[in-house]
Amino acid sequence: MPGFVYSPLLWGLLAVGLPVLIHLINMLRHRRVPWAAMEFLLVSQKKNRTWVLFKQLLLLLLRMAILATLVLVVAQPLLRSQWGRFLGGIRVHHVVLLDDSFSMSDRWAGGSAMEEAKAVIQLIGAEAARQVHPQQFTLLRFSRAGRVGRNSQPDMLRETVDAEFAARLHATLAKIAVSQTGAGPHDAVESVGPLLGEGDDEHRIVYLVSDFRARQWDDSGDLRKQLLQLNRSHADLELINCVDATHQNLAIASLAPAEGTRAAGVPLFVEVAVENFGPSAAKNVAVTLEEDGRARPAVMIEQIPVGKTVKERFLVNFPTAGQHVVTARLEGDAVAADNFRFAVIDLPATVPVLLVDGDPDAQNAHFLSTAMAPGGSVRTGLSPRIETPRFLSLNPLGGYRGIYLCNFDRLDRSAIVALEAYLNAGGGVGVFLGERCQSRFINDELYRGGQGFFPLPLGSPAELLVDRLQQAPDLSVEDHPIFRIFAGQRNSFLSTVTVERYFSVPKQWKPVQDSTTRVIAHLRNGAPLAVERRFGQGRVVVFLTTAAPLWNNWARNNPSFVIAMQEMQAYLAGQEIGEAGRLVGAPLRVELDPAQYQPQVRFVTPQENALPAASTDAVPTAAGQLAASLPEAEVAGIYEAQLLKSDGGRETRRYAVNVDASEGDLRVLSSAQLDHHLSGVHYAYAQAGNYRVAENAIAGINLSQNLLYALIVLLIAEQMLAYSASYHPPAAHRFVAKGGAR
Repeated sequence: MPGFVYSPLLWGLLAVGLPVLIHLINMLRHRRVPWAAMEFLLVSQKKNRTWVLFKQLLLLLLRMAILATLVLVVAQPLLRSQWGRFLGGIRVHHVVLLDDSFSMSDRWAGGSAMEEAKAVIQLIGAEAARQVHPQQFTLLRFSRAGRVGRNSQPDMLRETVDAEFAARLHATLAKIAVSQTGAGPHDAVESVGPLLGEGDDEHRIVYLVSDFRARQWDDSGDLRKQLLQLNRSHADLELINCVDATHQNLAIASLAPAEGTRAAGVPLFVEVAVENFGPSAAKNVAVTLEEDGRARPAVMIEQIPVGKTVKERFLVNFPTAGQHVVTARLEGDAVAADNFRFAVIDLPATVPVLLVDGDPDAQNAHFLSTAMAPGGSVRTGLSPRIETPRFLSLNPLGGYRGIYLCNFDRLDRSAIVALEAYLNAGGGVGVFLGERCQSRFINDELYRGGQGFFPLPLGSPAELLVDRLQQAPDLSVEDHPIFRIFAGQRNSFLSTVTVERYFSVPKQWKPVQDSTTRVIAHLRNGAPLAVERRFGQGRVVVFLTTAAPLWNNWARNNPSFVIAMQEMQAYLAGQEIGEAGRLVGAPLRVELDPAQYQPQVRFVTPQENALPAASTDAVPTAAGQLAASLPEAEVAGIYEAQLLKSDGGRETRRYAVNVDASEGDLRVLSSAQLDHHLSGVHYAYAQAGNYRVAENAIAGINLSQNLLYALIVLLIAEQMLAYSASYHPPAAHRFVAKGGAR
C-alpha cells in the first residue's frame, strides 16, 4: 500500500476538476452569431468532429493529470510494498550518533537527557523493526568517534533489523552510560563517511541525538560544512534535542597550587575555582576538601554570580617529600561529573636555586642566598648554590628552579645558548647588575635588538641625585606578583629603600606595544629599575641595580628585601613547576630515562574495583627516552604508573586526570538559534519528548522524484497536443491575407 509524507496535501487533488470547470464556464459564455460562411464550416466540422473531440478530450485529461501529478509530488508518495525492489533504494540505513558527553547526565525532576536519548533511539529501532523491506542500524557514541590513536568504535555497525532487533537494541542501550568526556559532534559526524562508505546503494538517515549546548554549536562553521556534505550525499538528517531548558549547575573549573615555593614542610597556597553555569546566582557554596584522603575544613564561597568564576585559596603544608593528592568536591547538582577535581602536588625535599656571580667575592650572591635561605627556624625550602659564570657552560641547568645572574662582565656564547634553552623550556632567570657589567656586551649579546632574553637595551651607569625638595620614595612598584604582598599597606619598608646608582636606559626606549616586556618598578626620577619579559615559556626579571647593598641599601636590614626575593623566586619558578592539565579521554603518557628504568610500566586506574591494567612496554622516542602510554583515561581521578628501576627498586608516579569543566556549561540553543548557525543545511528538528518517527524515513521508496520526471513529460505532451488541437493557418494563406489588405 502506498503512503504519503504529507497526506493532508492530498486535498489538493480537488484541483483536478478545475480544467473541467473552466471548460464548462467557457461553454456557458458561447453566443450564436449568424454568419453566411458558417454552413461551409459546419460541413467541414462534421467530417473531422470525432478526431477533434478526441484530441480535446485527451488534452483535458492531460491537464487534469498534470494537476494531480503536481499535488502528488508535493505530498511525496511512498511505496511500502515489495514493488520497491523493482524500483531500487529499498534498503534503509539508520545511523544514530549519540551524544554521551557528561553534559548529557543533566538531570531534572522528570528524568535526564540520556534517558530521553535512549527512549528516542529505542523508538527509532522499534519502528524500523516493523517495516517490510530491509533495514540496517548503526549506533555510534560521540566519545567513541575518532578516538586518539584508534578508529571509531560503534556499539552497532550495519546490524540487520529483524524481529528480535528491538530486544538487542534495548540490551545495548542498557549498557551505555554517560561518559566523563567533553566529546562534541564534530568527530562523530566526520566519521560517518569513513566508517560506512559512500552509501550509494542505500537510503541513509543520520540522527544526531544530543543536548545541543551553545558551547559546541555557537561556533559551528566546520560542523556546518560536514552536515552540508551529508546533504550532498543524499542522506536525510534529523536533529533530536534531549533537553529543553538550562538547569542550575556549578563546576570546579580548576584546582592547582598558587605560585610559591613548593617543598616539603613549607606552607603552600592551593587555589580552587568554581564556575557558575546556571541561570541564577549561587550562594553559600561549600567546597569540601581532602589532603591525601584526609578531610580538612571546607572552603565557603559567599556568592557566585551567573556566568562568573570565583577563586578561593587555602593553605596546605605537607611535611614529607613526594607526591601528595588534594581533592575538592561540590554538593550534588544537575551534573555530577564536574563536581570533583583532583590535583597531584609533587614536593621535593628542597628546591635547588643557582646563583651565578661574576665577582670573586660573590657579594650579591651571598645576600640573595641569605634572603632565600635565612636558616635557623625559618624554613623556606630553597637550597641556593653559588657558582661562577663558567658553570653555565659546563653543567646541565634543567634541575634548577631558578637561575640568578649577578654583577657579571661577560658570558660565554655556550652559556647564553644554555640560558635561552632553559628559558624556552619554562625556566626563570633573575638578573642583578653591578659595576662589572658592560652595557655594550649586554646589548650586543643578551639583548640583540630584542631577540635575546635581556628585556631592554642599557645605557651607562647613572647616579640618582638627591632631591631634598621632593619627598617621594626612591622606589615605586607596580601591581605585580613580586610586590603584590605589599599592596594595601603604606609600604613603610619599601619607602625606606634608597637607590644611589643604577643603569640608565636610552631616553627614547619604552616597551613595544603588545610585547611581554613590562616595567614593574620605577625610580623617583621615572627611570625603570625593574623590568620583566617572557622568553619562550619562561620569565626574566631584571633589576638595574645591585642585590647587595652597594648601589642601594635595600638588602641592609630591610625585611622587604627578603620578602620580595622570596616572592621573586616563587614567580620565576612557577612556570616550570606547573603541571599541564590532563583531561578525561586523552592518552596518559609517561616518559622514562632508559638508564634508570626498565621498559615495563603498569598503570592503575581509579575506577571502583578495577584491576590494574596489564603491563605496557615502553618504546624508544626520538629524544632517546622511553615512553609508555595508557591509550585513554576514561574517568577522572588519580592514576598511577608503577615503574621498575634498573637496580630492581620500584617507583610509583601519580597523575591527576580531570573532566573538561567547560562541558558543564548547560546553556542550550533554541531551534531558531540552531537554524541560524546551520544556515543552508537541510534537516528535521524535534524535541525528544515530542519526537515521532517520520514515515518517509523508514517506510519505503519515495516516489516524488519519479513523479517529477513524469510531470515534465506530461507538460511537454500537453504543449504538443495543445498545438496540434488548435487552428494554425498555412503560411501561404497568411501571405494572401496580407496582400489583400494591401
